[in-house]
Amino acid sequence: MAKKTSKPTPSEGGATHPHYCSMIPIPERQFEPDVSPNRQRMILVTDRKWVNGTKLKYYFFNGPSDGSPSSWKGTTAQKNTVIQAFKIWKDLGIGLEFEETNDKNEAQVRIGFKRGDGAWSYVGRDVIDIASSPNERTMNFGWDISNDLDTALHEIGHTLGAPHEHQNPNAGIVWDEEAVYTALAAPPNRWDRQTTFFNIIRKIPANEVQGSTHDPNSIMHYPFEAGLILEPVAYRNGINPAGGLSSKDKEFMKQFYPPLTTSDYTELKVSASQLFNIKAGEQKNFRFKPTVSRKYTIETFGRMDTLMVLFEKTAAEEVYLAGDDDSGTGLNSKIQLRLIQGREYVIRVRLYYAEVAGSGSLMVY
Repeated sequence: MAKKTSKPTPSEGGATHPHYCSMIPIPERQFEPDVSPNRQRMILVTDRKWVNGTKLKYYFFNGPSDGSPSSWKGTTAQKNTVIQAFKIWKDLGIGLEFEETNDKNEAQVRIGFKRGDGAWSYVGRDVIDIASSPNERTMNFGWDISNDLDTALHEIGHTLGAPHEHQNPNAGIVWDEEAVYTALAAPPNRWDRQTTFFNIIRKIPANEVQGSTHDPNSIMHYPFEAGLILEPVAYRNGINPAGGLSSKDKEFMKQFYPPLTTSDYTELKVSASQLFNIKAGEQKNFRFKPTVSRKYTIETFGRMDTLMVLFEKTAAEEVYLAGDDDSGTGLNSKIQLRLIQGREYVIRVRLYYAEVAGSGSLMVY
């Protein structure tokens, strides 16, 4: 994790090192040759983000009663730390919702507390695209986080789509690589060289990075002791993030998940095209109330890449029905589903890339 509030663990040589978050390696996305580098960059900056307005339900594994190992069960204090961290993210005013559920089958975020398995989370929509089984963890805390709020904030940051900030290629960090490998091989992490390379020394591809500046105070940044960084000179004595969410953390999340209001919605009518007038990374929201129960097609049109998600609005919440991601293909997003007269549906469309600004549209027919 990025920072620990408790004292670092001493190694056999007397040095102290913090616990670090160990990400799960995911193969890099591959594109067809006709997808231009600029189009790839616009897709990769956004492709793991949720559509704004999504409610993420989280579940704590409880041991044999739910079919999971007893080692995945956390204490009440640990769970309360995670719940508090979700509240801190929500209190920024972002457009996502978080809700604890006792049903792992309806949870997107499934949390375990297996000691010795490190702290980690899948990034953004990898939670559902890769860790799709309800019996799989999407997040784990491998040490006692009862008094370690920053660890919980960090892992939830990954779930919201944020990568490790110290791997930002714009940071300009030049490592003393052998010193890093030695430090991470010591307790409490005991990482092999491959794990250390993937989580620290490896740079995130530039086309996946939003913005151009490095934030050493980000909740997504590890602390580093003196002697691990060669350049910039200012970091030779180490980096110690301030703790909590930085101003740039807040700005980053609000950019992708701004608060939603009733004025953010456009009413859809059957066979009436609605033009897009949004920038890459932004989102447009629609409402549709069928007057006839039948199978409908909801489709985007134009040379653009989008993520489209359909929800049914109930008295309590928006229930996910279907989604389609057409990014990097020659296709358009399309959902075909039977919709019921008198019910209200919400369609959320996030734009990755458009060949010509304002050239796309959406239609239900």
